[in-house]
Amino acid sequence: MRPRRRAFRALLASRGAPRMTDPRHELGRRAEEATARWLADAGWQILERRWRTPHGELDLVGTDPAGVLVAIEVKGRRSARAGSAIDAVDVRRLHRLRMALAAYARTSARAWPDLRIDLVTVEQVDGSWRLTRLPVIDAW
Repeated sequence: MRPRRRAFRALLASRGAPRMTDPRHELGRRAEEATARWLADAGWQILERRWRTPHGELDLVGTDPAGVLVAIEVKGRRSARAGSAIDAVDVRRLHRLRMALAAYARTSARAWPDLRIDLVTVEQVDGSWRLTRLPVIDAW
């Protein structure tokens, strides 16, 4: 975000003005919530939501049924106009996710022998939402 825009938003916030919300943020929040419920129903334990580091934000952090620590990147799309959800995860984004998950593992009281990054795509199809998990887009 440009410095002038950031300063203007900070000024508005200090005056109690309501923040303008981006509809994409609302879509992302709803997609993350639906994904967390979907994974929990499948036996996952969700440990964190929107965990922030200097490297970036992890949408969800959880353990799969086998006990592996997993960062879940959630990508929602209302249409294919902006490209597919998987296309949004490039090499640079994957590196940031890896760094953030490693930071999470270091701050945890538990030792994690395996770390993994999964992608969940949330797409609107014929008026309903379809969630698809793409496991192991990165692991170490």
